[in-house]
Amino acid sequence: MIKKYLDNFKNFPKEIWILTLVTFINRAGTMVIPFLSKYMKENLEFSYSQIGWVMVFFGVGSIIGTWLSGKLSDKIGFYKVMVFSLFASGIVFILLQYATSFEALCVGILILTSVADMFRPAMLICLKTFTAKEDRARAYSLTRAAINLGFIFGPVLGGLIIMQMGYEYIFYIDGATCILAIIVFMFFVRDKKTPVKLVEHNKQKEKVSVMKDRPFMLHLVICLITGILFFQIFTTLPLYHKERFNMTEFDSGLLLSLNGLLILLFELPIVNYVSRNKINNHKVISLGLLLMASSFFLLLLPFEAILIPMMIFMTCGVMLTFPFANSFAMDRSHKQEGKYMAAFTMSYSFAHILSGKSGMEIIEYTRSYEPNWLFMGCLGLVGTLLVFVLSKMVVKEELNDPAMVTVEVNDSK
Repeated sequence: MIKKYLDNFKNFPKEIWILTLVTFINRAGTMVIPFLSKYMKENLEFSYSQIGWVMVFFGVGSIIGTWLSGKLSDKIGFYKVMVFSLFASGIVFILLQYATSFEALCVGILILTSVADMFRPAMLICLKTFTAKEDRARAYSLTRAAINLGFIFGPVLGGLIIMQMGYEYIFYIDGATCILAIIVFMFFVRDKKTPVKLVEHNKQKEKVSVMKDRPFMLHLVICLITGILFFQIFTTLPLYHKERFNMTEFDSGLLLSLNGLLILLFELPIVNYVSRNKINNHKVISLGLLLMASSFFLLLLPFEAILIPMMIFMTCGVMLTFPFANSFAMDRSHKQEGKYMAAFTMSYSFAHILSGKSGMEIIEYTRSYEPNWLFMGCLGLVGTLLVFVLSKMVVKEELNDPAMVTVEVNDSK
């Protein structure tokens, strides 16, 4: 069993492993994000509405960062963008502790996410640069495994540090790990142009616009819904833990670590199984969204014991949606990797805005968490239906124009 699990990690180039290590260092150090809403509520005494507005700035900064990353990655290359993003975000993390008023924190979060979220589109292009098409879903899952390995340690360590020393130390650690991660990346990985070239059976495909790619735009809506559901575990759920069940930061950190542990153990084998058996990706994504929706319906049961199965359902949904959503986006990038990856990442940035603000406003207005769980569950069901619509669109597109096929040829010489 162990050998079969380890076989999932074979045949990746050195650069992918270094990128995985960098991702782990960065994610393990990002300890403040899971507790940001609790920090604002308990330490800064913000209202639910104010916390929601800070999350709006979080999302707006993410949109700015991903848009800039797409533009700059196509012009100066993914490497320079990744280096700038991690180094600058490390500095801003350290300074963020001094932003204690509502206005100052809004500005600080806006700047932080503007520079920090320049990393992900550039990182996705880096993955595409160093991997063949058939290995991309696996490579993405490998980096997600690193993210979730970091996510196992980060929230637990963060919860312990907060309880023992206070929030201010978290900001220093977050900043230092960002800088450490990019030093490791620069030391082991050299800048490189895309090692494959795209040969189009239909040259018009090169001129496809992101906005005119209807299946891709619907895919972005589905990603938006997926993100709204997922980001609830960083915004409203920690507050729910505290206010309904009086759970500490360490307890919440353990639950979040369960998410990371399950993804680390099972996501890559699942991706490999789906790839080997050529299972339709849209069927997998629809099942994932259904599980995410079910996790919120479970929260309607007012028992502390339900929090563990809720997290298991959410995690299974994440494993069945995120890797295949990313693979679909990369496969449709049509020699416009920067623009497509930026648009794909921006869908999650918009999700940051809508998830935090909508969740907090529903809770503020109803004075209860249950209406928010009901809303999120129903939204997940809508997303599931949209995946079936997207699947029909893709099949129709392939039948109408079977020549629109992208073939990758090794051009590393």
